[in-house]
Amino acid sequence: MDLEISGRTALVTAGGGGLGRAIALRLAAEGATVVAADINQEAAEATRAAIVDAGGKAMGLQWDMGDLSLVEQRIAQIERDLAPVDILVNISGGPAPSLSYETKAEDWIASFQSMVASTIAITNRVLPGMRRNRWGRVVTSSSSGVIAPIPNLAVSNALRASLLAWSKTLAAEVAADNVTANIVIPGRVATARIRFLDEAKAARENRSIDDVIAQSTTAIPMRRYGEPEEYADAVAFLASNRASYITGTVLRIDGGYIASV
Repeated sequence: MDLEISGRTALVTAGGGGLGRAIALRLAAEGATVVAADINQEAAEATRAAIVDAGGKAMGLQWDMGDLSLVEQRIAQIERDLAPVDILVNISGGPAPSLSYETKAEDWIASFQSMVASTIAITNRVLPGMRRNRWGRVVTSSSSGVIAPIPNLAVSNALRASLLAWSKTLAAEVAADNVTANIVIPGRVATARIRFLDEAKAARENRSIDDVIAQSTTAIPMRRYGEPEEYADAVAFLASNRASYITGTVLRIDGGYIASV
């Protein structure tokens, strides 16, 4: 299926690794020019190089999403060197594991700025161009914790949940301009983040990492973790012209992991 995004410009935040890298590569394979933004310059450059080596067009951009003062500068650079952003994939790094009653106010504020305020600020900056061009896609990656809160991830559960209400509200506001806004929710996808969480759980419970992974996969109907490429395929579809009538929705990409309806 031709997703009809060849020639579009896509910005993928946290595009240097994990889900972001997989999404960046997938969008580039469909002909989009991709900006892989990441706090780690080497990781962003590695994604850019992989896309270029495969015959695509890309830019690697060092970007600390927690620094809101960089939003205007970075977006202006993309517009100057490439083109206005047509596709925005919002991905933020996750905070450290924590219990809600042990998390300090300043940690909540810092996480809010890097996970929520930055996502909204970046989206607000690219939306005017999308609306003028009467075409745009905003896809925001969240977590299964917004549906079934994950123990010991209080900050992530709460702050990512706020983005669901934001995205739903935004979708209604810009739909008439042919701009869509959707949320994607990963289950247990084999990334460095999931490995980190599994290792933290193993240490916390004095168990082996293999035991933790075995228990996790038992809870997944498909009996395995997802692959980043499987997640990327679904995101690419939502970011495409083929998904023009899908907006304001939440898509689970979880192998049946989330038990609720």
